Amino acid sequence: MSNLNRTKTIESLLPGQSGVILHIGNERGAVKRRLIDMGLTPGTRITVKKIAPFGDPIEINIRGYELSIRKADAAQITLGQIPLARARREAARQTQPRELPPETLERMHLAHIHELEEHPATYDHGAHDARVMSIALAGNPNTGKTTLFNALTGSAQYVGNWPGVTVEKKEGIAEIDGREIVIVDLPGIYSLSPYSMEEIIARDYILGDDEEQPTDAIINIVDTTNIERNMYLTVQLLELEKPMVVALNFMDEARKVGDEIDVSRLSKELGIPVVPITAKTGENLSELLHVAHKQMHIGYTIEPDDLYDEFTHEIHHRIGMLIHDAAYRAGLPAHWASIKLLEGDGLVEKTLGLSEETSGKVAEIISEYEASSELGDSETLVADSRYNYIVNVLKSSVNKGRGRSESISDKIDRVATHKYFAIPLFLLMMLIVFALTFTVAGTVLSDGVAHIIEGFSGWLGGVLNSAGVAQWLGSLMTDGIITGVGGVLTFLPQIAILFFFLSLLEDSGYMARAAFIMDRPLRYFGLSGKAFIPMLMGFGCTVPAIMGARTMENEKDRRMTILLIPFMSCSARLPVYGLLAAAFFGAWAGAVVFALYVLGIAIAIVSGIIFSKTIFKGKPAPFVMELPPYRIPSIKNTLIHVWERLKDFLVRAGTIILLMSIVLWFLQSFDTSLNMAENSADSILATIGGFIAPVFRPMGFGVWQVAVALLTGLIAKEAVVASLSMFYGFALTASGTVIAAAMAGFTPLSALALLVFILLYVPCVAAVSTMYRETKSLKWTTLSVCWQLAAAYTASLLVYLIGSMFV
Repeated sequence: MSNLNRTKTIESLLPGQSGVILHIGNERGAVKRRLIDMGLTPGTRITVKKIAPFGDPIEINIRGYELSIRKADAAQITLGQIPLARARREAARQTQPRELPPETLERMHLAHIHELEEHPATYDHGAHDARVMSIALAGNPNTGKTTLFNALTGSAQYVGNWPGVTVEKKEGIAEIDGREIVIVDLPGIYSLSPYSMEEIIARDYILGDDEEQPTDAIINIVDTTNIERNMYLTVQLLELEKPMVVALNFMDEARKVGDEIDVSRLSKELGIPVVPITAKTGENLSELLHVAHKQMHIGYTIEPDDLYDEFTHEIHHRIGMLIHDAAYRAGLPAHWASIKLLEGDGLVEKTLGLSEETSGKVAEIISEYEASSELGDSETLVADSRYNYIVNVLKSSVNKGRGRSESISDKIDRVATHKYFAIPLFLLMMLIVFALTFTVAGTVLSDGVAHIIEGFSGWLGGVLNSAGVAQWLGSLMTDGIITGVGGVLTFLPQIAILFFFLSLLEDSGYMARAAFIMDRPLRYFGLSGKAFIPMLMGFGCTVPAIMGARTMENEKDRRMTILLIPFMSCSARLPVYGLLAAAFFGAWAGAVVFALYVLGIAIAIVSGIIFSKTIFKGKPAPFVMELPPYRIPSIKNTLIHVWERLKDFLVRAGTIILLMSIVLWFLQSFDTSLNMAENSADSILATIGGFIAPVFRPMGFGVWQVAVALLTGLIAKEAVVASLSMFYGFALTASGTVIAAAMAGFTPLSALALLVFILLYVPCVAAVSTMYRETKSLKWTTLSVCWQLAAAYTASLLVYLIGSMFV
């Protein structure tokens, strides 16, 4: 591996080449802050691992982990050796404090002690008796927070091996020493300087903005295999001086590569308890809770004296003396707020509301601090001081093993992120998943469920007839509820199979690679590779996918992603695809469904290009993303994921679909005079559908049954199957040929046009309401609905017209 100390920037390095960071450019402030938080500080060695298949971004190794950044940002990072004279000046600056009058030093010390005594971080024994206390789980993404949360509380939150799985706080109950304690799972964060919405959620909760459930203690989960970078958040949490415990997770993996950690020494250096754990096996979890409870009673921790170099320590105390009263009024720890001002944190500055005079004095102190060094601005200097502390602490307490010359992740990535194999491999995996879901295992299992439901329907019908139950009630039970709800439940096995395979891909860490691969193509229409993750989530359910867009730092990028997510075909559409594809395309059903998914992606791409050239003009969003190591998926976690989706599906079937089936049965069984209709064509439903049906006539499915089914699909897409099953009288065990025959006048072409419309038109009401809640804008929500309807109608019409030319 070559050492190119004279190389100017990271962007110019080739894979396998390395260099030492000299300076971080300041062209894009938000990106620079994230790069610094991720450990790209002056004097740090980096190595370029690979370049993405489309030529950008690049993957670098830094501080023992893999990070992906764009070439444009890499070009802002200068490399080279820090001159010896400059290095000596920096060392002198860090070890020799400025001379201050004794009375000033005394005031600084007393102010800090006073803050610890009066700030609400102190443990309140009365509150302990009056309310349930809480522990916040805080840590970087991919450190196993949600796995730990599930293990402590018995909850079944889904765990994914990519950044941003948890996008809002989740709560559960654990028992500690005979008392119930609320455990709060926070979004993964890299820093207490917010870079995205999820980090704001986490920071606000840790600071105690939640008055109903304030934080009484923090468990900081640290990935032991990536301990240096993870500790950057740890030292920031120490600055808050709240009750805290460090949980060293993945100890089993650390032992495998020969890492040795002196836990006692690490605990002594940090000044807080450190507990080694393995969340997925439950190792030491009882001890962790016991220690956390004990920390609550202590009520606070004290920041280590050597966390900052002497001059940085002096500077932030001087700022603290100026802002103490303002911080107290704002409910912020003055000690912590002074550090954030030194870093240039705009949110803290706005919250403090300092007078013009005080702001001027603070600015003078920061200028003095920056003038003391040649390394960069105050933000870089603070981060550099923190990382120097981390390196010194780990040097005395951690002995890294040799490990492997080439990790398993490296070997897998040789194929998974290969220039030519990456995209074909992804498409091949998706094709295999859909083939298994819709042709082989999925069809057999769905037929089995259908037979069971059909048998139950026949048995119940016989029982009701024998009991002399009124004809209308028997019809409601068998033709309405069982046919409607049962028609949806038939596709339960296919949904389970699809989510099983998608969960395996997510848990393995592959999805982060997919984002790395797709960043360059997505940039052509103004998005970053991070948009790929919530869009992939959209294949499961649109609601959490829209919420997942919170992980995106750029507001333009986030809104655009939210508008495109509904084009990703959610699992609720699967029953419709399964019904029509099996009926009209037989052995080609899997290929047709796969083509629908690809079409949804293609329409999203076209929409993105149009949006990026019109309403979302501007610079492309940044892409700074950790690439977690591949891990063997946990069967337990995979089953949790599958069950969560199936449970949601069953709840919808037992509530929304049940209600819709009853309403539809009534509207189909009675005419406008509320008399039983002998022919459904004379029913209330037929009258309603007759007004809408002509709109769909140009696409080949302009009949009232389909028009009404599409309306019910606005409530829940599964309702389309329930509606068609009732209107056309499908037997649950009917073959595709029988179903096709029942839908008289339908051809494979008109069925395909209908499938395209269902793929692209407006998602369910829950998704639309989530979109409104996340964008906080009726304008963007209305635009999304109108755009989707226009895209669905246009694409469906084109499919039918072009297809008619060949058949």
